[in-house]
Amino acid sequence: MTTATHIPSPDPRITGVVLAGGLARRMGGRDKGLIECAGRPLTAYALDALRQVAPRVLINANRHLEEYRRFGVPVFPDASGDFEGPLAGMLAALHAADTPLVLTVPCDCPLLQGAWLHRLIEHRDAEGAEISAAHDGERLNPVFALLDRRLEPDLAAYLAGGERKIDRWMRRHHVAVVDFSDHAEMFLNANTPEELAELERRCAMPSK
Repeated sequence: MTTATHIPSPDPRITGVVLAGGLARRMGGRDKGLIECAGRPLTAYALDALRQVAPRVLINANRHLEEYRRFGVPVFPDASGDFEGPLAGMLAALHAADTPLVLTVPCDCPLLQGAWLHRLIEHRDAEGAEISAAHDGERLNPVFALLDRRLEPDLAAYLAGGERKIDRWMRRHHVAVVDFSDHAEMFLNANTPEELAELERRCAMPSK
């Protein structure tokens, strides 16, 4: 099992994508990926984690595209531009990538470490799954997912049919559910100003 002390090289099969296309209503509509946490934009933490896994990283955003481009990576919106949720971002990611696999993470989880993401690759490969998705010990966290790019037509058809439930779409396919209960802090996100303040406190703590 991958640990923080042994980090494999980035996998050339994978494109990493930060999902930053939401409306963030509970944050007063602020663009979460650009909000600072402990002196850095939240998106910067996600990019750092993905770069340990994927040679190429991208950002999916639906607002402030020029500001996101300042991170120095390609930026692309959802196809519809209607803020249809994370599945729309995943579909756009599958379309934008040119590798067999796409790894998605949300933009607002700054405690995520890249070393942990290799577990998604290991389980996907071991099970021959189409998708591997993270589980925190209590529930699935499907925006932390490794996706086979060949799923693009099926996901496009699912969304075109008016469906939006990410768990329901994943259940149509072979999913490797990956236990991250030993790193549950990676799922802590900034949905509210109070959660952001707690994450700032944690990010400012010295590393052990």
